[in-house]
Amino acid sequence: MEQKIVIVDYGMGNPGSIKSMLRHIGFSSVITSSPEVIGHADKIVLPGVGAFDSAMRNIRELGLLQSLNHRVLTDKIPVLGICLGMQILAYSSEEGIMPGLGWISGNVVRFCFDGEMESPKIPHMGWNVVSLSKRSCLFQDMPSDMRFYFVHSYHLVCDNREDVLCATNYGFEFCSAVEHGNIFGTQFHPEKSHRYGMQLLENFVKRV
Repeated sequence: MEQKIVIVDYGMGNPGSIKSMLRHIGFSSVITSSPEVIGHADKIVLPGVGAFDSAMRNIRELGLLQSLNHRVLTDKIPVLGICLGMQILAYSSEEGIMPGLGWISGNVVRFCFDGEMESPKIPHMGWNVVSLSKRSCLFQDMPSDMRFYFVHSYHLVCDNREDVLCATNYGFEFCSAVEHGNIFGTQFHPEKSHRYGMQLLENFVKRV
């Protein structure tokens, strides 16, 4: 039976680009802001571009929080947060004052390069290498020199090292992907990362 892949539309970013990438690699999905549809999802994708507080405010105002918590925390279905969608998995962010989803133990901080003579530019934008910190089915059949596309000024700092799935260097090493049970997140954009992104999304659908 075909999986029901749900891309959550909470008014942040472009969920259509993820739907198009999934279609390109042979998988159908639905974009929705309906708690009822989320309640019947087999897999959830949380996209996002923009501000942390706006994202969490929209999720609450759309009545999505209870459905998301139930499917992810109680029913344990796989979820993939992308960019801002990964950041809201955390408890909080320096970018705002609202609480995040709290599914990953950690907090989001702004890039800080104090004391460096030639500090990298903020935001971190463009292609960068992603290195695995542990084995994961999300990165199955991927090469060791994977490169993905980033656009962000903030990054997630995990309380538990075991939750760090990937690391990337930008002035210093930061967490670029997380995995905790059924919960996954990528700071980079797989939907903008060509063959590496296609392989990751295929792994999420078929192997997670």
